[in-house]
Amino acid sequence: MAVPEVDGNSIEFQEVSLRASGSAGREIVSDVTLRIAGGETLVLLGRSGSGKTTLLKLANGLLIPSRGRVLVKQKATTDWDRIQLRRGIGYVIQEAGLFPHFTVTENVALVPTLQGWPRPKIETRVREMLRLVGLDPKEFGGRRPRELSGGQRQRVGVARALAADPPILLMDEPFGALDPVTRAELQREFATLARQLRKTIVFVTHDLREALLLASRIVLLQSGRVVASAPREEFLKLEHAEVRAFAASFLNQAGEQV
Repeated sequence: MAVPEVDGNSIEFQEVSLRASGSAGREIVSDVTLRIAGGETLVLLGRSGSGKTTLLKLANGLLIPSRGRVLVKQKATTDWDRIQLRRGIGYVIQEAGLFPHFTVTENVALVPTLQGWPRPKIETRVREMLRLVGLDPKEFGGRRPRELSGGQRQRVGVARALAADPPILLMDEPFGALDPVTRAELQREFATLARQLRKTIVFVTHDLREALLLASRIVLLQSGRVVASAPREEFLKLEHAEVRAFAASFLNQAGEQV
């Protein structure tokens, strides 16, 4: 089902390539042309080394294309002030990437603080975000990351990414290091959250089950190229060898779990 676009919050890759190091290096991504509509939850699916994380880094200006352009909110990443670009994008990674010496409250408050929000507004926002991800601010706000479980740290990572209300959210295998039960719980909760927030979300995974649960559209990468793209309801119908390989693995795993 098509998702109504949220005006202006798109990401677009226009014939984008990136070489590993200088002009003589191998291409990590090659001739990627892809538009992610505002409000869409797009999953980048692929094996390790297929270029998924590289596309995320290109989208927030951590990497610059060797060829082509990346547009965020219809403006090339090379034309953005890099700090302003990144403050307008939430980024969630495996193990959450929390500052270990900060409390949960301080971690979630980081970007609003850097943006100069008034203290009462920050405090209110932190409480709202912790409740949104299922953590009681009174119970968890004063803890440090080492005092949290893996699932709790990931929840804090999502809360921090959402704290300044960015229109775009990039997620790099955020649930990949969790145990299966906690991972399934967070996947279900995040699917509900994504529908509520209607942000532009790019979610990286190598797990087809996760992609089918979370995506409005799935884009499959292979050796740095886009080889398939379809709404999640149509993805398994695609006649492509790499799609079939992922589908076979998915069905094997499902059979083992029965």
